[in-house]
Amino acid sequence: MTRPTTTRRPAARGSSAPAPGAKTARGLATQAALVRAAQKVFERDGFLDARIADITATARTATGSFYTYFNGKEEIFLAVVEALDEVGLHPPTLDYVAERHADVGGLVADITAHHRAYLETYHRHAKMMRVVEEVTNVSDSFRRERTARAQPWIEASRDAIATLQREGRADPDLDPLTTARALSLMLSRSAYVTFVLEEEGAEAIEGLAQTLTRLWVNALNVPLR
Repeated sequence: MTRPTTTRRPAARGSSAPAPGAKTARGLATQAALVRAAQKVFERDGFLDARIADITATARTATGSFYTYFNGKEEIFLAVVEALDEVGLHPPTLDYVAERHADVGGLVADITAHHRAYLETYHRHAKMMRVVEEVTNVSDSFRRERTARAQPWIEASRDAIATLQREGRADPDLDPLTTARALSLMLSRSAYVTFVLEEEGAEAIEGLAQTLTRLWVNALNVPLR
């Protein structure tokens, strides 16, 4: 499943530049293999119990070579989180629709498609999202990092809501930033409760996408006709 082609990524914080040891094709492949292996180990063991030796064994690389690419478990965990951003597990935004649709039907359909794509990706990576929540709750530095990483997406939604307000397509009395945060949290926490806490399956995706879209539209007071 891919994200809708209408999605436009805001300027993101941080850099995905390769580590010094990953400048060759072989090095890049090894680094990517370590990140994939780390996700598997984190999903299986959680962050606190995950071991670098298990990550390298899963990646079929020498334990010593790990430090060519990463300084430690915390750094490779951040690389896994960044990879999740790349596949669509970043705070949901409205920036991809506000500039494209003059008609409400198209706007609502695009919001639903975006919600569906996000929920499908979240469901596929629910085990890792459980670990992300675990680390957020025990690490102040990661909590700050996660909050900072989310800001470009939140700001993109803020700007899109302001655009909708100027065009008379959203409640003018809403604060765009507060609304952007609330709508983003509505979707991400619903996904967390549904797929991590309740452990529901893929059959829950469509109904949840439709319901969340209606809640977003109602919250924004988008005129349906």
